[in-house]
Amino acid sequence: MNKEDILFPHEEIREVQDELIETVQEGVTAGTDVIVHAPTGLGKTVASIGPALKYALENKKTVFFLTSRHTQHKIVIETLRAIKDTFKTKFTVVDLIGKKWMCLQPGVNTMFAGAFADYCNKLKAEGTCEYFSKLKKGEKITTDGNRSIKEIKSLNTPSNEQIIEVSREHGVCPYYTAMQIAKKANVIIGDYYYIFSPGIRENYLAQIGKELKDCIVIVDEGHNLPNRIKDLASERLTTIMTSRAVKEAEKHGYEELSEQLTELSNVLESMGDKLNSNSLRETEKYIRKEDFIDEIRGIAKYEKFVQDLKFIGDAILEEQKLSYIRSIADFLEAWLGEDEGFTRIISKHISRKDKKEYVMVSYRCLDASVVSEQAIKGAYCTIMMSGTLTPTLMYKEILGFPEDTIMETFRSPFPEKNKLNIIVPKTSTKYEKRSTEQYKEIAKAVATMTNTVPGNSVVFFPSYRFRDDVYQYYNHESEKAIFLESAEMNKKEKEELLEKFKEYNKKGAVLLGVAKGNFAEGIDLPGDYLKCVIVVGLPLQRPDLETKALIDYFDNKFGKGWDYGYLFPAFNNVLQSAGRCIRSETDKGVIVFLDERFHWNNYRKCFPETWDIKTTMLYRTLIKRFFEENGD
Repeated sequence: MNKEDILFPHEEIREVQDELIETVQEGVTAGTDVIVHAPTGLGKTVASIGPALKYALENKKTVFFLTSRHTQHKIVIETLRAIKDTFKTKFTVVDLIGKKWMCLQPGVNTMFAGAFADYCNKLKAEGTCEYFSKLKKGEKITTDGNRSIKEIKSLNTPSNEQIIEVSREHGVCPYYTAMQIAKKANVIIGDYYYIFSPGIRENYLAQIGKELKDCIVIVDEGHNLPNRIKDLASERLTTIMTSRAVKEAEKHGYEELSEQLTELSNVLESMGDKLNSNSLRETEKYIRKEDFIDEIRGIAKYEKFVQDLKFIGDAILEEQKLSYIRSIADFLEAWLGEDEGFTRIISKHISRKDKKEYVMVSYRCLDASVVSEQAIKGAYCTIMMSGTLTPTLMYKEILGFPEDTIMETFRSPFPEKNKLNIIVPKTSTKYEKRSTEQYKEIAKAVATMTNTVPGNSVVFFPSYRFRDDVYQYYNHESEKAIFLESAEMNKKEKEELLEKFKEYNKKGAVLLGVAKGNFAEGIDLPGDYLKCVIVVGLPLQRPDLETKALIDYFDNKFGKGWDYGYLFPAFNNVLQSAGRCIRSETDKGVIVFLDERFHWNNYRKCFPETWDIKTTMLYRTLIKRFFEENGD
């Protein structure tokens, strides 16, 4: 394999990595979509972007590298810099984050996405954004704008931070400066939304003069894409929003609207009260589109009410950066949308902040393909990859990939002897089996494991409540320091906890977390920082109405409702949690799956077929032997 043909900038192509490169090369050459499950360590970034860029440069295509995390941008930038330095290849790169996060206007980070877009467009149209005005005069770029663009282009593959900093120094808008560079860019790094949000995609491609059919789209961490798209296509309205909107209307002197919003809040409260009208004390139920519209028509004409809310919300956005009135208008407009692939639910919740009850009406997207299919079919080709993209067939179907899509599952390049995967078929986290005795048994089993491990362990539970129920007994069994994750932790608190945890790498500590929590994805604890991960049970919550609707929908569409709507998404959390353990070819560690159900055929089938997993009740013996044989 000639490295120049695939723009591979490193000395050695890793084992299995060559197969991934060939698969990507096959896809881009034929214009065929690709879905790959590629474990940590394969070097997915360089294996995908190298051959894709090579083809793009030779065939006038543009590569979009899309990821859900800002931290991933750095890896892509470093890879592209290495390609430039190694092959002296000339190409232009633009690194983007969301427009709001690149904006220099003070206070915009508090704005909702839709409100910010309207606010930005209004400032531009009225010529009141000094940063945009300093960049462009009509259709022409100003002197300051050209200086900023020239300086950014002189940098070797500038990051979004560098684009923002240079633009700030010249007093011009970073986002639209990047847009000017993007017109001739060969690689654009950004969020999923740049391609998978129809409105953003059409607007963005039009402004940079590119067509979707000429784009090679690489989707990193692709397991996140379905939920991100569904969240993008969903809207909600709560009594918290309506009460804040009432105050907003009063503050700005819109008395009539304030009265209407009070009525709207009362309607939601009344609908919420009906949930408790029977002995079951329901907390949610489905609601018909027409029934909610009829409730609104009791306040005002639906269409006029929406227009009034939009008009007044936009006016308020001129004075402040946030408008709940405008957000309510967006919800009411979305409520008129399609029924197929969506569900409508009214529910009651308790606020985390003040512990008060509130009512929510939600319009939830069930089917990501209603958005993604158009983008995938429109692009020259789409390459989706992740370390937990199993089963690949599910992602192909739920995202609307075409029949000829190439699907591959690759094995880990790391030595198998460095990792011990074991299923311990005892205890259960099933609701009907939860009891004091069960919590004690789980605590004892986990403590036996973590006390045996010569270093740090992380234990993932299905929920915070379950974790706390076990912790009260585990606390007395553990011989090591214990760290507890909290659902409300901010970024700084998470980083501080991890740093303290890492300090225990020699004598060992235990972090008790949650499979869908802060540390199940996106963290690296390489080398001696983590020796063992224990996944306690399956993070299968009792199906709520949205999940039930999803199961029914996928049953009708694919005949796989239970798997696609419930089991596989939960199991993906299991695999993500397990993936924290082995992050490099020199890491050595143990991964334990503690629950009798992991050994059942309908759950065991969810593990990647390339994994070597032992089922045993002699877990202490196996763990002890593993670390003795691996020098610990």
